[in-house]
Amino acid sequence: MDAGLSPPPLFGDQLARTCQASSLRMQEELARLAIDDFQRSDTAVLRSTLTSRRSIAALATILSVTRKAARKFAGGLERRGYVTVMSGADDARRLSGVLAPESTHYATGVIEVVTTINSEIKRYTEPGQLKAAQAVLQAVTNSDSVVADVPT
Repeated sequence: MDAGLSPPPLFGDQLARTCQASSLRMQEELARLAIDDFQRSDTAVLRSTLTSRRSIAALATILSVTRKAARKFAGGLERRGYVTVMSGADDARRLSGVLAPESTHYATGVIEVVTTINSEIKRYTEPGQLKAAQAVLQAVTNSDSVVADVPT
């Protein structure tokens, strides 16, 4: 192998670069809306709690993570004032999250930017390619080798 050539990147390398690029794009677009504290885990939680109260168990299912990880994601949003986490009326151990009223600007901004980026990707990606990419990402998300209990 020529010393000047490097081996092709592994899938994990490309995935890491893609995650970083996506997060940076989100931060840049949100900065235009005067939103400066975006975290990657916010998107799915905010989309899930925008219209209704969600249990932590439901968030875990939506995010494809453990309940502990879902609680950490919701807790991070709660510490920043975007989500209110409360105990269930029947069982104090059953937690749920609801969008805090004063966080509508943040939530709608995040959802607007994600929707715009998604639309852009759909414009330059064939439907079959997009479906295949989604299947690969879902497989990675559900893989036993991928740590589901992601630290915040």
